[in-house]
Amino acid sequence: MNRNDLANQHCQPRKGKENAIAPDQVQELLAQLPGWELANDGKAIVKDFRFDDFHRTLGFINAVGFMANREDHHPDLEAGYGHCQVLWSTHDVGGLSLNDFVCAARVEALLA
Repeated sequence: MNRNDLANQHCQPRKGKENAIAPDQVQELLAQLPGWELANDGKAIVKDFRFDDFHRTLGFINAVGFMANREDHHPDLEAGYGHCQVLWSTHDVGGLSLNDFVCAARVEALLA
């Protein structure tokens, strides 16, 4: 599955550990998302995005927020002047689910 395949999917309700992604599949999916890294002991993926100014950062945050609401899957965001860190995890599975990778790919598509 490549990044475009991921970005074309939609989030599904995922609850319970049976919906968590196995570590080998995490590495396969992560390979499709340059710059994204594991965080929180492998229970999240994260990337820091850089922008020329606060205005562009805020536009990015709003675009991510709109997409996240449509997918009903919400990231943790940390922002400052010229940057925004996006962290995805699925609390209901206790780690990573396919939804996290779908949304990360959709974030990448926002900037493509």
